[in-house]
Amino acid sequence: MSGPLTGLRVVELAGIGPGPYAGQLLADLGAEVTAVHRPGPDIPTIDHRGKRSVVVDLRKPGAAAIVLKLVERADVLIEGNRPGVAERLGVGPDAAWARNPRLIYGRMTGWGQIGPWSGMAGHDINYLSITGALLAMGEADRPPPPPLNLVGDYGGGSLFLVFGVMAALWRLQQTGRGEVVDAAIVDGVSSMMGMFHTLSGWGRWTPQRQANWLDGAAPYYRCYRTKDGRFMAVGAIEPKFFETLLEKLALDPAVFGAQEDRTLWPAQHARLEATFLTRTREEWAALFDEVDACTTPVLSYEEAPAHPHNAARASHAQAGRLTHPRAAPRFPAEPEWSGRASRRKGVDTEAALRESGLGVEDIEALMRDGVIAGAR
Repeated sequence: MSGPLTGLRVVELAGIGPGPYAGQLLADLGAEVTAVHRPGPDIPTIDHRGKRSVVVDLRKPGAAAIVLKLVERADVLIEGNRPGVAERLGVGPDAAWARNPRLIYGRMTGWGQIGPWSGMAGHDINYLSITGALLAMGEADRPPPPPLNLVGDYGGGSLFLVFGVMAALWRLQQTGRGEVVDAAIVDGVSSMMGMFHTLSGWGRWTPQRQANWLDGAAPYYRCYRTKDGRFMAVGAIEPKFFETLLEKLALDPAVFGAQEDRTLWPAQHARLEATFLTRTREEWAALFDEVDACTTPVLSYEEAPAHPHNAARASHAQAGRLTHPRAAPRFPAEPEWSGRASRRKGVDTEAALRESGLGVEDIEALMRDGVIAGAR
């Protein structure tokens, strides 16, 4: 495996959600990521791709020592437990730094390492709820919709963890010392909300839902149902794109009215709604193809790989029963990425422990005691 992160060694205490996805991003770019899985079912997932897999039962005596052996030759450790859990298991930062003082210790949580809620359970929707992001989305007369778990777990979580790890590795070159990266989803999402705090400060945004130009209130920035029950996405914010939109829809600008006249927005929305209902999604998609009107078909995740633009960029690859989105971002100097299947759980347990210095007899004893396990 090649890539800009080739040579970087990462130990990931595997879990679910943002931690494993952060590990996937690093592995996609060439890092050697060893995922330490708990015993249990082996269900291949895309966020396991490109990683080595070992199985260690951290609840068993002696298990922490196994993880710390892996840490000795690693640059980064990623964990996503509640604050204090890694310490109780014997694999917290102090224990890790005793073996490897240059280690970057990445911690992925929802609420952060400190604060009155730091030890509480939560999920993406809960983290979004206290940042202002959740209440800013959705229709005004309905409860806020959960935006999958893309905004919190992956946007405010995984991406900020990876960014923090890269920043810590840069500083390591100056200090020679490892450090903790405290990546909290609430912090990441709050950071991403900076634009809306700015707009609000200048009187260009209101906390009311569906009352602003990016939240579905503006007729030129929303989705419209088509004749076949599908949708087109309209994002014609700039005046020149708005003019092209009306031209392609055969709507008279003088009759339609000014783009930013909010008193006309309800009528304009109704007019666009009626217009888009006259043709199918594919008919509209063909009409707007290669036209700068910021108007595009709304696809399902199953349709996305076959769209001509995505297909031209080889944006997806099939590996077994899973459709893999390709590695991002891209580095044109690197070989073409073609997708890789996820490795079986525990398949690298013996090899990884031999590399860390454990002998064959020690590994066999750990297997018998159930501290570690290989692939089933």
